[in-house]
Amino acid sequence: MELGIYFIFLFTTAVVIFVPGPAAIAIAAQGAGNGHKRATFGVFGVAAANAVYFILSATGIASLLIASATIFAVIKWVGVAYLVYLGLTAIFSKTGGIQFPTGKLQSAISLFGKGFIVEFANPKALLYFAAILPQFLDASKPILSQILLMGGTTVVLDLISYSLYAYTGDRLTSGRVKEWIVRLINRVAGGALLLAGARMATV
Repeated sequence: MELGIYFIFLFTTAVVIFVPGPAAIAIAAQGAGNGHKRATFGVFGVAAANAVYFILSATGIASLLIASATIFAVIKWVGVAYLVYLGLTAIFSKTGGIQFPTGKLQSAISLFGKGFIVEFANPKALLYFAAILPQFLDASKPILSQILLMGGTTVVLDLISYSLYAYTGDRLTSGRVKEWIVRLINRVAGGALLLAGARMATV
């Protein structure tokens, strides 16, 4: 790829990834309850979901999924339901959202699965890669190497961004922030998740 085109892709994707969303809130919660090192499993889950969407977009399958109203609707409404569940859990449940470590850690599979689901259930990722990826491909040059470069870049950005969110969540509780502040954060985060679900329903 031409260096200028690559940097445009890098900047555009970085902005999309680093802006807080449902996955960022979920990973911060994992970091708060399990420590940022263990929350890395959730980070890998998010990165894996984006990698799947990237591969689907690169192979053209994403266009078929978007064209199929039924399949796209299933992905969308599963995502909406899951975000609403996460939002309500963060607001009303004592075991949801940001919480102080209790010594009982979630399994690596559970952390990975939650990270994967919250990101994979977001059709905006599918729309982004399907719409943006073709814009940066140069048909006159080897396609596979371009796809591998952009895919690798996306995964690295995912790992950096969500690791920072995991660390932030960890520091929030390890610093022994007052419980009322944590409850307020949970309500704000829960409201943000519910808003994200409502916005996703209109996609």
